[in-house]
Amino acid sequence: MLSELRIENLALIESLGLSFDQGEGSGLIVMTGETGAGKSIMLRAIGLLTGGRASLDWIRNGAEGCTVEAVFELKPENRRLHALLEEGGFADEDTVIIKRTLTTAGRSRLYVNGSLATTRQVSELTADLLSIASQHDHQQLLQPTLHLDFLDTLGELWQDREALAAVYADWQHRRAELADLQKQEQDKEQRLDFLKFQLDEIQEAAVEEGEDEQLAAEKMRLKSTGSLIKLSQESYALFSTTLLDGLTRIRKNMEHLVALDPEAATLAEELSSYSFLAEDHVLHLRRYRDSLENDPVRLEWVSERLDQLQSLKRKYGATLADVLLFAENAERELLFWENMEKRGQELEEEVRVLERQACALAEELSKKRQDTAREMEQAMGHELASLAFRQSGFAVHWQELDRIPATLRATGWDRVEFFFSANPGEPARPLAKVASGGELSRLMLALKCLLARRDMVETVIFDEVDAGIGGEAAEAVARKIQELAAHHQVFCITHLPQIAARGTLHFQVSKEVVEGRTLSTVVPLNRPQRVQELARMLAGDSVTEQTQAWAEELLQKGRAAA
Repeated sequence: MLSELRIENLALIESLGLSFDQGEGSGLIVMTGETGAGKSIMLRAIGLLTGGRASLDWIRNGAEGCTVEAVFELKPENRRLHALLEEGGFADEDTVIIKRTLTTAGRSRLYVNGSLATTRQVSELTADLLSIASQHDHQQLLQPTLHLDFLDTLGELWQDREALAAVYADWQHRRAELADLQKQEQDKEQRLDFLKFQLDEIQEAAVEEGEDEQLAAEKMRLKSTGSLIKLSQESYALFSTTLLDGLTRIRKNMEHLVALDPEAATLAEELSSYSFLAEDHVLHLRRYRDSLENDPVRLEWVSERLDQLQSLKRKYGATLADVLLFAENAERELLFWENMEKRGQELEEEVRVLERQACALAEELSKKRQDTAREMEQAMGHELASLAFRQSGFAVHWQELDRIPATLRATGWDRVEFFFSANPGEPARPLAKVASGGELSRLMLALKCLLARRDMVETVIFDEVDAGIGGEAAEAVARKIQELAAHHQVFCITHLPQIAARGTLHFQVSKEVVEGRTLSTVVPLNRPQRVQELARMLAGDSVTEQTQAWAEELLQKGRAAA
């Protein structure tokens, strides 16, 4: 139950605090006022608290931001709501405080019991806290595509419907995958032959990463073998004769030098080491020279191998590493194609199983819908009778459809449309073709009453659902709203005095200019003030004693009916 509402700097409202506490929960709270006084701002505030869209234009001119805050009292038996609070970490208590702030910088924040909350979390919470029916909701009745939604909501069948939709989506996904696989099957043999050729070419070449760089170096060496032999031979000859003989003589001289002068020992030792090192270099040079041979056969093979590797790189990648990666991918694709037949058989079985599951779920859902439709037709008959429809007819029309997989949709096989007849003896026809605006308003009210009794929502808000209604129908609508208020907290923004007179709380929305600025105010009315407001609603500016007497009578009648 909504017990308090606070609004700061929203549109024409500067600061507003309202209390709706009536002690024992349920009751009818009415709001009245001239057109344009600001009644829609109240609905805008509630919309912000449900996570609805926000606009910077809604912030009062000159203010840095706006704030809307509401206090809801919870019933212990609403387990789903308590579970949502606990799941969101919002302190599962008997009171829920929801707050929405909006700044001119474009920042919007939602809070639940002082903790930041997401739009999704707030939407889920408020869906169980309140229900809003606006004057435009009856237009939904003119859209047959939405009639199935009404039926599933009334029958509490959304969980079954979502289960069917999940299986249906999986079924369609598998069907598409199978169709794609079957299409690929047409190109299978050609692709297999091509892949095998490519893979065989790479595997037969026995490619090793970096091999081309090594062979390129070897090719250069083989092409220069003659020069290498000549240079190494000349260097060896110089090194092994004159230089080595001189170093040997130097080593012997240094031995005699040390014998004559021991202080030359360090120098002698360094020169001896150098001479031995030189001898090692000569040995290495000789080995290098001996390893060289002019091998035109090897050169030809290396050249051909390099050409082969270059050809592979032109076809399969810029480097040998890319070529090897191409081979790995080709092996995987080859395995895929070779296993395609098995995968196709698996998919066919999966499609058959999912199709049977979807059809079974759709059949079960259809039976539940038909049961709900019969209950709905009977219940709507009672509701409409109490709304000044005498011998009216309401029916759920089912489109004839072959119940085969080809006609199944995510919502099932059922295509329904609400039919209605307001006059005795006239056959029921589609709502869009026979119902007037006032009739649609009463039909929507009847439907909302059915839904309100079925769910756990404690607060129902009607925004001028009495549009287009007058006379006996207005009185009937007033009785119906008051009847609903016996077990729900009902807010009703109305222009009908018949409804306003039945309120247990009556608020007047008005607009005034203060210091050159327009302000909307909402104030509770006492009994004399209510009589004046009802008189205004009855006669506008032409209030007479007779009008006031009529207003007094309406108020007494409303109190007696409460």
